[in-house]
Amino acid sequence: MLVTESLASLVASRLRDIPDFPERGVVFKDFTPLLADHDALAAVVEDVVARFRGDVDVVVGIEARGFMIGAATAYALGVGFVPVRKAGKLPAATESANYALEYGHATIEIHSDAFTSGTRVLVMDDVLATGGTAAATCDLVERLGGVVAGVDVVVEIAALGGREALGARPLHALLQV
Repeated sequence: MLVTESLASLVASRLRDIPDFPERGVVFKDFTPLLADHDALAAVVEDVVARFRGDVDVVVGIEARGFMIGAATAYALGVGFVPVRKAGKLPAATESANYALEYGHATIEIHSDAFTSGTRVLVMDDVLATGGTAAATCDLVERLGGVVAGVDVVVEIAALGGREALGARPLHALLQV
């Protein structure tokens, strides 16, 4: 078995489905069991680091689960971490973007001074579903002059078409379901 296949199997074994969350009809992919398993978390972070070491200047994590995996990855890469948050949660001047979710609409924000023009950015989150949040995050990064070096997620729900929302931006998912 290839290393990526065994890592995908490990990730799959540490996910749980939560039906009807956050609303009826949605099956939430919960990766908190992966976070609780040191070896699984370390393997995921090491996989990302192996692909991006030396190629990114900062990691952007999408609220809230992207904070967890993104901050750990930024630390391991030796680069900074920038949060993308729901509207009204960041204290300084922000840029915002509206986007559609599989179950509604939302607005995210990033600090306007999060990085300088030309900064190579790795965008991280736990799950890619419809791609609205990830695409809006990439748009914010690019609006601030950053260069999206890649979008990295733990799980991609392929049937929801999120990959298409990202256009030509490079995407890596450890596991497709």
